[in-house]
Amino acid sequence: MTLHLHRAPRTDRLADALGELLAQPLADPFAEEVVVVPARGVERWLTQRLSHRLGTGPRGGDGVCAGVRFLNPRSLVSMLLDRERDDVWDPDRLVWPLLEVLDASLGEPWAATLAAHLGHGLEGEEGLLRRNRRWSVARRLAGLFSSYAVQRPSLVTDWREGRDTDGAGGDLDDDLRWQPELWRRLVAHVDEPAPDLRHAQTLALLRAGGDGLELPGRLSLFGHTRLPVTEVELLQALGVHRDVHLWPPQPSPALWDELTGLGGPVPRLEDDSVDRVHHPLLASLGRDTRELRRTLHTVATTPVSGTAGDPGEAGGPGVPGGAGPETLLGRLQHDLRANRAPDAAARAARRHDPADRSVQVHACHGPARQVDVLREVLVGLLDDDPTLEPRDILVMCPDIETYAPLISAGFGLGEVVEGDHGHPAHRLRVRLADRALTSTNPLLAVGGALVELAGGRVTATGVLDLAGREPVRRRFRLTDDDLARITRWVSEAGIRWGLDAEQRGGFAMSGFAHNTWRSGLDRILLGVAMSGDGHRHLGRGLPLDDVGSGDLDLVGRFAELLNRLEAVLTALADATRVEQWMAGLHEGVRGLTEVPPEDAWQVPQLERELARATDAASDGAGVDLRLADVRALLASRLRGRPTRANFRTGTLTVCTMVPMRSVPHRVVCLVGLDDGLFPRSSAVDGDDALARRPLTGERDVRSEDRQLLLDAILAATETLVVTYTGANEHSGAGRPPAVPLGELLDALDRTTDAPVRDAVLAAHPLQPYDARNLTPGGLVVGDRPFSFDRAALAGARAAAGERHPRPAFLPGPLADRPREDVSLADLKAFLVHPVRGFLRGRLDVSAPLEADEVADAIPVDLDGLGRWAIGDRLITAVIAGESPYDVMLAEQLAGSLPPFRLGELTLQRITAEVQDLFRGTVELRAGAAGSHDVAVDLGDGRRLVGTVSDVYGNRVVRVGYSRLRAKQRLATWVDLLALSAARPDQNWTGHTVGKGSAGAQRATAGPLDHTAVDRLRELVELRDLGLCRPLAAPLATAHAWAEAHARELRGDDRSPAHAAAREWVTDPNNSWGIEGEDADPWHVRVYGERAPLSRLLDDGLATYAWQIWEPLVTGAERVGPL
Repeated sequence: MTLHLHRAPRTDRLADALGELLAQPLADPFAEEVVVVPARGVERWLTQRLSHRLGTGPRGGDGVCAGVRFLNPRSLVSMLLDRERDDVWDPDRLVWPLLEVLDASLGEPWAATLAAHLGHGLEGEEGLLRRNRRWSVARRLAGLFSSYAVQRPSLVTDWREGRDTDGAGGDLDDDLRWQPELWRRLVAHVDEPAPDLRHAQTLALLRAGGDGLELPGRLSLFGHTRLPVTEVELLQALGVHRDVHLWPPQPSPALWDELTGLGGPVPRLEDDSVDRVHHPLLASLGRDTRELRRTLHTVATTPVSGTAGDPGEAGGPGVPGGAGPETLLGRLQHDLRANRAPDAAARAARRHDPADRSVQVHACHGPARQVDVLREVLVGLLDDDPTLEPRDILVMCPDIETYAPLISAGFGLGEVVEGDHGHPAHRLRVRLADRALTSTNPLLAVGGALVELAGGRVTATGVLDLAGREPVRRRFRLTDDDLARITRWVSEAGIRWGLDAEQRGGFAMSGFAHNTWRSGLDRILLGVAMSGDGHRHLGRGLPLDDVGSGDLDLVGRFAELLNRLEAVLTALADATRVEQWMAGLHEGVRGLTEVPPEDAWQVPQLERELARATDAASDGAGVDLRLADVRALLASRLRGRPTRANFRTGTLTVCTMVPMRSVPHRVVCLVGLDDGLFPRSSAVDGDDALARRPLTGERDVRSEDRQLLLDAILAATETLVVTYTGANEHSGAGRPPAVPLGELLDALDRTTDAPVRDAVLAAHPLQPYDARNLTPGGLVVGDRPFSFDRAALAGARAAAGERHPRPAFLPGPLADRPREDVSLADLKAFLVHPVRGFLRGRLDVSAPLEADEVADAIPVDLDGLGRWAIGDRLITAVIAGESPYDVMLAEQLAGSLPPFRLGELTLQRITAEVQDLFRGTVELRAGAAGSHDVAVDLGDGRRLVGTVSDVYGNRVVRVGYSRLRAKQRLATWVDLLALSAARPDQNWTGHTVGKGSAGAQRATAGPLDHTAVDRLRELVELRDLGLCRPLAAPLATAHAWAEAHARELRGDDRSPAHAAAREWVTDPNNSWGIEGEDADPWHVRVYGERAPLSRLLDDGLATYAWQIWEPLVTGAERVGPL
């Protein structure tokens, strides 16, 4: 019995040799073989590979992989230590007793550093922020302590025995001196042997035969590139009485031999193993492999049968079954395995074939374009080689969460995109592996959303986001239209944040009940039962006008959702222990969600994860948790976790870099190797005692990522594809590749007789419809285009075609409409917005609706639009004779005002301005307000009919809170014309009152002469024309042109076109964000975006503007102070 180390130049060779070993039966026919693998993906591949060796019978064929138990390294250690179920020193369990020790120790002098970091004794917001780190800090320290015990057990031994060293013969840095004392307190608190003691006891027990332990008769470790010293010691102890076989991947068997004689861990700074490396990529990417050789220096190496003297090891022409020896990838892999950097003579003998695409690097504009390029590359490879199947392709991505939705959209849409219109990649089935649980189980995502809402402000957007999640929608039968209507109600009801005034107490807003969910829901419910006309209210509830009896069912479902949510959040707010939090989350998620039968698996997974979190906390039953603690706990538990079922399913597999490391595939794709993202951040944890002076064999995440890249290079048997962000998708500024990718390109340049970077690296254009993508040889060598996208081809053809000016909205005027009576209201609406009148009145077309904006912040200062809305409602109400108090109370109940004194001051200012307008127009409004029906004979049997309101005696008086603008003046003018034409025996006048820059202003028109009927007839004929084609007379633009033209006639040299352009053209430098009329959605629909003023002038703006405004700007109307 001994410890065996097997090596081969390829992982599949190792797997075949492992199969031959497992085919030799154990003494006990019922005993299981135990194989330890580093990741689930390796397990799935190895299972399938072994099934071709095990149980095949004398005639070969398919066999079965049965009786083999696969473990991960943690499971192996737990099994050897007889702690498979509950290891208190596991970081997820250790965090709870550590929290108890921390809470009891923060007041002691030795813990001053920790106390300051956790805000102990610190009041205010800063103290709260620091205390919210409590669980996260404890979990991180538990992880560090576990790492110390596994990677450098001498460190925790010294600490336990009272020696504050670094475990490697040196003194511990002064700023870390609190850690040994914390460790000693923790060891004393935990009623279990310290991990270093337990490890020593286990070693002794294993060397003695392992009596009492259920140990395998034979053990294999497959695919590991790093083994901590404690695991090696356990394996060596186990190997005293049992066979233990190690099967590590070997990037370079030649380098493994070169490193013979280097033994034992040494400080990483003193490691000179890199001096024996000849290939630059092995030097920069292969540190983990070199350090593993040091760790296993005492283990005898056994070449896998058939590989002794193999050309792949010794530096011959290549490795059978790998990338072709004459391809660029094959040559690179050969050099790596031989640990040889080609000299000038060797490079001169290697000529690169321009058609060789075995290594491809693609520089793209951002993640979305990387996925676009990836699918073109894969479709091209599948098209070139009929024997290549999706299962032969592996896509690995360091940041799976960013790329997963892009990949889902780019591939596998065959059921959605049918026929020849979709991309060929839509027919490829894709399996995304090791994503975060909240991304794959919507119920867990709802649980995460509840945690975010609990203890928070319960914002409008947060609750609406929860209501929009699929399981919640299904529970309350919410359609897209329902959600849109609810969103509008939330906005109009003034809901911002907070369940109610009491819940706001934690945010110093307990006395302000407006803008809460309770007040807003009361408004919505009241809106079903009563109208808000006349500012009626019931108690402190103001009905919402936009709710009718037909909305009763939807209102009820929405109210039930909010009531259940309030109950859940109240329960979570009172929770202090883990079991209370998990029970509250379980009850809340089940009460708010529903899943279809095919997704029933989501419920037990939710229950299982919550139960595991509760069980892990069983050692800290007395520990109280804050909201921030629970957030950190769940984030830790719900992160990405690969499962065996997601790998090697016959589909195209997409995963992170770890699960399928070293697993051979014909095509290996690495997506997202962006500078700054790969390898992972080099920031060293300042509390990590190992990182101060690391030893060889200890974990380093950047070295680990580099090793993953090296493994991926060697796992590609035919083609290696790499994509990265080579240019900013917004500015186009160039970006370098990740440093390891740059090193790969440098190595490729030194592989053949001439640099190959230009042939290997393709810089892609920003858009998929760029002609280079669709021109044979435009991007890559060959006789076919790079892209297979039919939609991109259509776009490229359109872009390359002849450019034509934007055609007119209509090829010609529409036929005249029957000459019917015209409504006065329709005439005014048309003149205020002629283009809208044409689209609505003639074509029945509407402008695109903008999504309702929902704000989360309670206004502390109203903008101009907000002040106008309140002022307009107030002036309208007081002129109508309503009580100002009722109006002001309604504004407060509606939640449209800032809170407390801010709202009072705002309302006082608005009220003062309203009073000025009201008092200044008392004489104009003398007498009772009335309305007059009008019916003006326009000739040819046609009439203008309607009602003119706001008539006081012989005066039309319009008072508004807004500034005196063209819209109000034009409406009053048309009413004045109608009255004068219908009743010419009276001297009618029109008065429009509004705010001005220096106080209130009034526009007065009339009395008129006897041309009112003619003026109306002209305006009606203009409307008739505007219903046959769009009338180029935007309100403000036309008014500005007419006013400037009138001044021009009086000798002013300023251009009317310049004045009109100020109203039409949007100024991009306007600091207030005010848009011109060219940005009006109705105008955009007819004239296009950013249409020039010349377009309107060509369509008759000058003529129409003068027809509408000439009387007003030439003396019929007088504008001045009130």
